[in-house]
Amino acid sequence: MADERALDEVVTFTSDLIRFDTTNRGGGDCQERPAAEYAAARLAEAGLEPVLLERTPGRTNVVARLEGTDPSADALLVHGHLDVVPAEAADWSVHPFSGEVRDGVVWGRGAVDMKNMDAMILAVVRAWAREGVRPRRDVVIAFTADEEASAEDGSGFLADRHADLFEGCTEGISESGAFTFHDGSGRQIYPIAAGERGTAWLKLTARGRAGHGSKVNRENAVTRLAAAITRIGEHQWPLRLTPTVRAALGELAALYGIELDLSDVDALLDKLGTAGKLVEATVRNSANPTMLDAGYKVNVIPGEAVAHVDGRYLSGAEDEFRATMDRLTGPDVDWEFAHHEVALQAPVDSPTFALMRAAVEEFAPEGHVVPYCMSGGTDAKQFSRLGITGYGFAPLKLPEGFDYQALFHGVDERVPVEALHFGVRVLDRFLRTA
Repeated sequence: MADERALDEVVTFTSDLIRFDTTNRGGGDCQERPAAEYAAARLAEAGLEPVLLERTPGRTNVVARLEGTDPSADALLVHGHLDVVPAEAADWSVHPFSGEVRDGVVWGRGAVDMKNMDAMILAVVRAWAREGVRPRRDVVIAFTADEEASAEDGSGFLADRHADLFEGCTEGISESGAFTFHDGSGRQIYPIAAGERGTAWLKLTARGRAGHGSKVNRENAVTRLAAAITRIGEHQWPLRLTPTVRAALGELAALYGIELDLSDVDALLDKLGTAGKLVEATVRNSANPTMLDAGYKVNVIPGEAVAHVDGRYLSGAEDEFRATMDRLTGPDVDWEFAHHEVALQAPVDSPTFALMRAAVEEFAPEGHVVPYCMSGGTDAKQFSRLGITGYGFAPLKLPEGFDYQALFHGVDERVPVEALHFGVRVLDRFLRTA
């Protein structure tokens, strides 16, 4: 089991990593290198030989391999990203890049997304070096750049240009799973991700006839665009259940003693109450208009108007998504992918999932582990190009009232010290047995 030094180090590493401002504003505006060098130095102190890799100067990735005892076993990828989304300091209780530890909580951007997991990985590997532990299978560690944007400088670059570093990897673990979800009635649920919806960020372009704002214009690009995004925003997507979502509904229904009636999933979600939130975003495709850009003067009708839509689609439902966008945009609006990545599906009956479940249950015996599908996406999408099946497993034991989901990209992002200690113990247990 992880030693006391590992428990101290995970807090220190989380705080230190937060202090590196690795804000990713998109368009290449980010510098992960200082954080990457810090992580690489901690790995080197544990006897590993990390390599630093860049597609673009300053957009640095770290990869290292810890050799296992069984050369015939498939390797396991353990990965976390180093970049974070922007934070407006004036909105926060503490400076978002202070890494302040106060009242048993580590504060700052990246505390849950996902410098906490990066720190857990470092703490476990270093504890193993002190103890002389080697895992059964090779463990490949990757700290990536650019996950909060296109991943072109991060996992996409690694998968496309450095596939050899991931030789033998068949499975991987990363963010957004094995955290405590309190249902409000005393139950503690630990969802482990075994799937992700596909990413379909869209650019919509409406073209029309430019003219004077005082004249009749039946070819107004703004009107055409507004009509299209209204249709998209109001569209009711049909139900589509993937194997992971079916498994999640089955386990939750059993937990609550509810009949599993998949003929009316919306009613089932209502019966599950708060726990239904773990599933409700992943029973359908979705498309949410998020950005508008048109015109340059109030009395001029522009010839072009542009919008962006955050689309997500379930495994096996991409064709439906495309056809629906064709219909909803209509003949006067063109659409294209601004960013497009695959949907993922991972087996929930695999030995690896069983070991993750066992590791959580050992340290949270009062908890109930269930599979779930992420509504968004992670670097597992890019690593899937290498045939790596991805799971979301970044364990945290959180107190009731601590809204983990709301803190992703939210104000006052923070993580309890005890949650980090739990994460190190569970991660250590899982990796020793995997």
